[in-house]
Amino acid sequence: MAFDSLLSALLLLRRLSRQLRHRRRACTRTMVPDRCFALELPDCTLAHFTLCPDAPGNSQGACQHPRLGTILGSPGRSYSLCVPVGPEAGYGTRVRAAKLHQRLLHQLRRDPFRQCQLQRLLSYCPGDQPESAQHGFLLRDPRDCLETRRALTELLGACKETPPLHLGEFETDPHGQLWQRMWALQDGQWLEVGCALVMSTQEPSLHPVLPDLPSSAIFPSREAARAVLEACTSFIPEAQVMLDLVDQCPKQLQKGKFPVIAIEGLDATGKTTVTQSVSDSLKAVLLKSPPSCVAQWRKIFDDEPTIIRRAFYSLGNYIVASEIAKESTQSPVIVDRYWHSTATYALATEISGGLQHLPPAHHHIYQWPKDLLKPDLVLLLTVSPEERVQRIAGRGMKKTREEAELEANNVFRQKVEMSYQRMENPSCHVVDASPSREKVLQTVLSLIRNNCN
Repeated sequence: MAFDSLLSALLLLRRLSRQLRHRRRACTRTMVPDRCFALELPDCTLAHFTLCPDAPGNSQGACQHPRLGTILGSPGRSYSLCVPVGPEAGYGTRVRAAKLHQRLLHQLRRDPFRQCQLQRLLSYCPGDQPESAQHGFLLRDPRDCLETRRALTELLGACKETPPLHLGEFETDPHGQLWQRMWALQDGQWLEVGCALVMSTQEPSLHPVLPDLPSSAIFPSREAARAVLEACTSFIPEAQVMLDLVDQCPKQLQKGKFPVIAIEGLDATGKTTVTQSVSDSLKAVLLKSPPSCVAQWRKIFDDEPTIIRRAFYSLGNYIVASEIAKESTQSPVIVDRYWHSTATYALATEISGGLQHLPPAHHHIYQWPKDLLKPDLVLLLTVSPEERVQRIAGRGMKKTREEAELEANNVFRQKVEMSYQRMENPSCHVVDASPSREKVLQTVLSLIRNNCN
């Protein structure tokens, strides 16, 4: 009898233990959301939220961002859509997703959406998981017009990508709680496939897109950038030519005995004048990145999504590195822009929100790629924003896409400048390019003498 009682007690204890573990797992699944969202607000802050599936009691005491109800709820109507990439997506999948995102962006800026407000929306998995970011949009229709919804469903219905796109629609219930209804196209009909409560979630310590950047914008190696352009050869003929040129460059490069100086800076900070003057003074070879052999294709790649555009500029750096290795055996080398430009513009473009959302100083994203030949010195030319605008106006030249963004978006310019200043190994020596040409040249030559043999 005693043995039977003991056995029964052990079985009961084991059953209770299993139930407790099950409850803990269920609690963990409830507390840790599967997917979160970062919405870029007009003041360049980010509102982070998640979706809690419709269940009894979920709406009791729900915590919502104080501005989410105003931005997403009535009056008016808001819609969300994110372009799925899929777990462990290859570069081909990433390129297709980026092309789709760009196509949707162009469509959402046209009629009948011109009266709507368009904001960046990022979907991500919590916990700094790489390859989890999905880029999308929040479309706010202040008129709550049926035409807007009809046009959205037609636009998404025309996309034949797999997995298919879902459309989120936000609404506020009588208790003031914000909900999202999810719609999907099934057998030619839009059907509701989910309903969830919109709840605030904790802002991650680092921007959620950061783990994704080494495979989408700031490539840590030549092979990573090369894989992107390989996925583009079917619709960009120049991509294959670019790859052929890269493959002709040795992978193991060694700099010659003469110094290599890279000169960086925003447009109209005097790079062209300074690089030419320094080259003449030192009897140095002047190179540019991207190099002349591929520079004629800049317009083609500048019109492509970030992942393709940055792959082009990254591989341009490896081509110019081959030229640097050769020329530095004979004379000093001056390089007009190099890897730092490629990385800083990518960071400013891909990191949504304001200056505070950039990666902190000394983050590994600011480190020079291990397989790219380093310069001996990097100089960053700076002038005040007002003087730079005056210089651009005096040129009378057509603005590049990035230059137009720098002029129209003060926050974007600040993010580029801050990213330059946080670059390491090698870091940038800041040079005030506001004084006369002669004084700036003297400053630059003095820095070169003090830092290069």
